[in-house]
Amino acid sequence: MNPVLGIAGYVLREAVARKFILAFVVGITLVLSVVALSLRIEVVDGALAASRLFGEELRASIRSVDVALRPVYTAAAFIVFYGGILFGIVACSDFAPSLLSPGRIEHLLALPIQRWHLLAGTFLGVMVLALGGTLYGTTGLVLIFGVKAGYWTAGPLIAGLMACVGFAAVYAVMLTTATLVRSAALCAASGFLFLIGGVIAGFRQQISPAFEEGLSRSTFEAVTLMLPRLSSLAVAAGNIASSTPLEVNSLGMLLLGVLVFGFGALAVGFWRFEGKDY
Repeated sequence: MNPVLGIAGYVLREAVARKFILAFVVGITLVLSVVALSLRIEVVDGALAASRLFGEELRASIRSVDVALRPVYTAAAFIVFYGGILFGIVACSDFAPSLLSPGRIEHLLALPIQRWHLLAGTFLGVMVLALGGTLYGTTGLVLIFGVKAGYWTAGPLIAGLMACVGFAAVYAVMLTTATLVRSAALCAASGFLFLIGGVIAGFRQQISPAFEEGLSRSTFEAVTLMLPRLSSLAVAAGNIASSTPLEVNSLGMLLLGVLVFGFGALAVGFWRFEGKDY
């Protein structure tokens, strides 16, 4: 078996032992059940005649279903994107520090595998968990709105995959932090910090004029230039989910920038881990 896949399987078994996967599935199922039971949609000849959420009428005007559901899909994409990343930061912060804990790390290093296999396998295992949860949740939303409104679109599913890309960059930072200090709290803190930084980086052009010209503005622009533009990625996910024109100039370059940042953070972690004594 490939060592990376073996470590990834080890992480998944750890998640099963902690009842993490069960709690994950139950939580998503409850949210989907609440949405399915509380949402009432009346469709007449392909148009939305009325809609109710928790018994409250959302809007009474008759509109095309795809147009009427755009705000709903946009809101769902933002919830999936930011909510998913925040949940992933909290839920997955302990995997790497636990793997590197005294006693366990010595045992793993005694195995006939290279050190980078441990980090790569941990990263892969966590991303499998994130991808599985995202696919389950977004597929449920697609089915709920498709059955209730008769409007089927893969937009929310694609938006969920983009959220996984954003989380991959954030978790790469958390994994690298674990090689510096074996603390779940600090790993989570680094994830929150870079999530906030990624949100700010997406609005760097709007925020930079608030700084005075000179060193302060140049420093802000230099720092945010290196960070992944997570807020721009979230906006693009909302556009795709709602089938509206993209507000970003190049989605490909945006995704590439986030991935390059993530791989760069992982490279730093690999380098640090290779030279550390246990």
